[in-house]
Order: sequence, then C-alpha cells, then structure tokens
Amino acid sequence: MELDTLVASIMKLTIVLSLLFVLPATAQVSDNSATEQGSFVLHKFAKAIGKESYTIRHTDGRLTLTSDFLFTDRGRQVPLKTVYTATDSLQPISLHLDGKSSRLSELKDDMHLEAEQHRVAVTKRGETSYFPAPEGSFLIDGYSPVTMQQMLLRFWLQHERPAQIPIPPVGNVHIEPVADLTVKLGSGTAKLHGYVITGLIWGGETLWLDDRQQLVALVSTDAEFDHFEAVREEYEPSLATFIQSAAKNNLDALTKLAASARRPQTKRLAITNVTLIDGTGAPPVSGVTVLVEDGLIRRIVRADRLDTKNTTVLDGSGKFLIPGLWDMHAHYEQVEWGPIYLAAGVTTARDCGNEFDFITTVRDALRSGHGIGPELLIAGIVDGSGPTSIGGVTADTPEEAIAVVRRYKAAGALQIKIYSSMKPSLVPNIAAEAHRLGMTITGHVPNGMTSVEAVEAGYDQINHLQYPMRDLVHVQRDKPVPPLDFTTPEVQRQIAIFKQHHTVFDDTVSLYETFEHPDSVPFATLEPGITHVAPQLAEALNSPGVPAKDAPQAIARFNALLATLRELHKDGLTIVAGTDQNIPGYSLHRELELYVKAGFTPMEALQAATSVPARVMGLEKTVGTVQVGKRADLVLLDADPLAEISNTRRIAKTIVGGAVYDPAPLWSSVGFK
Repeated sequence: MELDTLVASIMKLTIVLSLLFVLPATAQVSDNSATEQGSFVLHKFAKAIGKESYTIRHTDGRLTLTSDFLFTDRGRQVPLKTVYTATDSLQPISLHLDGKSSRLSELKDDMHLEAEQHRVAVTKRGETSYFPAPEGSFLIDGYSPVTMQQMLLRFWLQHERPAQIPIPPVGNVHIEPVADLTVKLGSGTAKLHGYVITGLIWGGETLWLDDRQQLVALVSTDAEFDHFEAVREEYEPSLATFIQSAAKNNLDALTKLAASARRPQTKRLAITNVTLIDGTGAPPVSGVTVLVEDGLIRRIVRADRLDTKNTTVLDGSGKFLIPGLWDMHAHYEQVEWGPIYLAAGVTTARDCGNEFDFITTVRDALRSGHGIGPELLIAGIVDGSGPTSIGGVTADTPEEAIAVVRRYKAAGALQIKIYSSMKPSLVPNIAAEAHRLGMTITGHVPNGMTSVEAVEAGYDQINHLQYPMRDLVHVQRDKPVPPLDFTTPEVQRQIAIFKQHHTVFDDTVSLYETFEHPDSVPFATLEPGITHVAPQLAEALNSPGVPAKDAPQAIARFNALLATLRELHKDGLTIVAGTDQNIPGYSLHRELELYVKAGFTPMEALQAATSVPARVMGLEKTVGTVQVGKRADLVLLDADPLAEISNTRRIAKTIVGGAVYDPAPLWSSVGFK
C-alpha cells in the first residue's frame, strides 16, 4: 500500500466517503497521482512458481488496472498482461488480455461493455462477436489474473451483493460468504472475510478479503485444471491454512448441492431380483438378492429366500449388479470430482499426486461423512528439483527422500509416486524406506532411467504405458514409429523382468487417445461424454485432434500403444484401469472399451477396474468383489457389461457403503448434463 498519509486525510472528507464507501483505502483517491499497488505469489500444487503485480490508478473519473502475471510451469513460462478500465464507481468499460492462462492456452482477448446497447463486444483472434450484457454485468475471463477476481468481489459488494452477476459470454457467477478466517500476520493475526465463487471456472473458488477489501488469498484451479493458489506476499506463511480451509468450504457447499442424489441410508438394504456379476470371474447369476446391513454385504441368496421385512428394497429386476469401479489414476484436483466419480460408478479412486494439505483434508472429510465422493487412496507425489519439477514436495538427497516417505506414511498414504525429475540414484532410497514401512512405489519413470531400471530399483508399479512402449519397441513422440516386434530377445528379457517383479501397469490409454486421434474423427464419436460436461470445461476438453499432415504418425503411435497393452496383457502382466486428467467420469468407461479393443474379454476389462486394483492395493479382503463380508460398494447397471463393455456407462444406481446414489442429480450438482 502506498500514500497512507494522503489517504488518511482524504478519508476525513465525508463527501468522498459517501461516494466511494466500498473501495479500499488507497483506491478511494481520484487524484491523478493516486495508486493502489500489490503483488501475489502464484503457486501450483502449493509450490511457488511465479508472481503477479498490479497497479490501480484513478484519473478523471476512470479506474485503470494493469496487471503483470507470470509463472513457470514445468519449464514453460505462462505470462499474461492485463489492462482493465472502469468508472470510479466500478462500472466496467473494457478488458484486454494478452498472453497465456496455461502452458497450452493462448489469450489475446478484448472485451468492451457497450452499456447503452446492453451488450459486450468480444474480440478473439481478430474476430469480434457480440453477446447480451444485462444490467449489472462484469467483465472477466477465467481465473487469471488474480487482481480481476479482487475487482469482481468489490463490484459485488458495491452492488449490494446481488444473487448473481452476469459475466458475458460465459453466464453468471454466484458469490457466497463463508466463515471468517484468522491467520498469522507478522507477529500478530489478521481476520479475513471468506467467499466462494462459482460459475467463473468449473467448480468453486475460495477467496479472502481483508477489512480494506484487498484480496489476500485465492484457492482455485488453473486453465489446465491443476491446483492454483495466489497469496499476498505478507500472508505466504499461511498457505497451508488457506488450502485446508478452501477444501472444507467447497466440500460443505457441494454436499448441499448434491444432497438430493443420496437416498436416506437405512440399516438394512436389499437389492432384489438382480443378475450378479461378482467380479471374481465367476459366470453371472440371475435372480439374486443381495442384503446389505450397516454398510456390509451380509447375504447373497436367491430372490425368494429372504425376508425383506424392515428392509429398504431396491428392485433390480432386469438389471446387473457389479462391484464398485476403481479409477487407479486419479488427480482429485477439486471437490467437484467427488459427485462425478459416484455418478460414473467409481466408488474408489487412487489419487496419483496432489497437494498434501488438500488431499489429506478431503480424504479425511469424506471418511468422516463431511462431503460427497468415493473412497480416496493416496499415492503421495515426490519430485526432484529442476526446471521441469512439479509440486511442493521434493527431495534431492537420501535424507530428504527418506523424510518425505515418512511424512506421507504418517499421513496415511499407501504409496509413493515418483515423478519425472527425481534423481535416479535416489529411487532405491525411496523404495527401500517405503517398503520398510509397508508402502509401495508407483510413478513416472524418471528422466535418465528405463522402465526395467526403475523396476529393479524398487518400483512396484508404473504409471502410463508410454514408458514400457518406449523401452520395448522404441516408440517416441518426436520420432517416426518403427516396425513393432515384441519377439526379440531384448523385449522378452524386459518382459521377464516385469514378470519376476510382478510389475503393475496403470496405462491411461484413453488419455493418449485424446491426444492422438486425428481431427477428421470428431472427439464425441470416441467419447460421447464430452457433450455432457460443464460449459466451462467443454471447450478445453473437446480435443480438436491431430492435423491431417501429422495424423498418420499419431495413429501409428496410438496403435503401438494398444499393441503394447495387448502384449503385456497376453504375457500375464497386471493392468489396472486409470484415466489421469481426462474427461471427468466418462474416461474410465472409455478405458475399459479400449481394453476390449486391445484383446481383453469384457470380464477381464471389468476386473481391471474392480477386483484387480483391490488386490494390487492390498484391500481385496474388504472391497473389489461382491461377496459376503465385504463393503457394499456396488453399481447397478441397466444393461449387461459382459455382452457389451460400454454398458458400464448405463448406471442406474451407485451404492457406497450401503448408501444409494442417483446419478442424474450428482451430474447436475457439478454443472454436467
């Protein structure tokens, strides 16, 4: 803050106060020399990666905000310069953005509010379009820059907290106050006022203002749907507190939205007259009733052999009951993933790398019943330092590596996920300590290692099929695809080592299909779920495909990936279904469809998302199949998945620990169709 003395004297002027009562102290000055200045530390996965600095000037009745936003994400710069103008009473005039909002998202946008015509002119890539702008509209374009969210909150407060604010062309934002938060500030404390914003991005953001209506902290997601935080420099020590509080705020809000999806839980639930596919590999059995008591499967009998008195009955006539599905490569970036997973039939998700404070807070809240979502298993991520490093948890020495493993173990993580920049020399240290503590190792193959070297150094599992494909048949993204030969002595040697170590592969083939499909094939024909996602996600997720000139090599790479999957499966290696950050909810079903395309039977594909991951994670005694004594995590389908694997998409009900959920209101709660 600058010009405090000048501000103090101006604040004595009653007329100025009456005109500008909602603005922070320094912004109340309309003198040509007056400015408000500030800066935020920008974070991704709780790691400081950049800075935003802003200035607000008032000149002749007009406010001009300039922002310089820059962070570096995995070695690539994301710069964004912004100029915003408004009247001194905060009525928007124009917004100009030039740069990027993520590594992959270019921005060169101009927006002008034509108030008299009640419209906004939006210029993108040199073309201007016009959109209706009702009275009370605001100009903003996504999560960045952070200062525009500060201006949005000030606008909302000045306009007496309207129920919604139009933000053409996207729609409307909604702002709800949440509990105040007291945090440390220097040697004292500061009381901050919290708000949750929905409608600007997909899902909710939590922000805090101080008493002068200066934005102190923002917890959000960026244009790649990764965790993103911005904190004023003097509040940086409270980052973990902001992350934990935001997770709780968003969980509470989401639970209210999704409340209509859950039927009141009863002590006894009977799913009657169903065809049971129990996940063990046994043939389906028709005319079955499954009795659930206190969240556990107590009896599985013929439909006419059970007294259903004092029992809630769920009629399964004509339907198929399978175990709850698993997503073994999740990134639970937002609490909104919870209802989506349940709507898609996912009752257990392994989070393969997240913010420590966020994911432990969400997991614990879900387990205690304060939220809505699947059972969460944590694979704690660790990377090494370097230009492409990711996240706030790194290790560069054996001592640091061992400390990271112990920290995750204490937090209840089941695995350690090693990322790409980890020093190969540290992998044995991490693996040895994890194994000593009863944990397992998964992850990317670090730069400078092969898949076999990673396995021999202690890896139990490998994320992404690109690594074994690269090492077995030498397929790389930036080179022509060579002829594939899985019969060579070198390939057989590597596969023998994988077998010896019982290596598990979480392949994420549906993610690669998103990247590699040609633009001549509409993405919706591969993944129809794209037509159902929330509006804020649709454009970003609807993959345009590879241009015609590059399509032959892209098709060859994807076919090589499926061939590698087919070979590993044929050789008896363990495959578990996972999606990474693809089309929320839907991509797990596409994963299973691709398994069948690669040579799995529908039963084998189904087991890759049920009993196999339960066994891999050491939880087969409690979940993964429909058997007496196990947790009642179940999915009721309208059609037979063994007749056609795509029928896993036809979900009638999802049952988690005996609680029954209807999919439609779950989808609606997060803005999906």
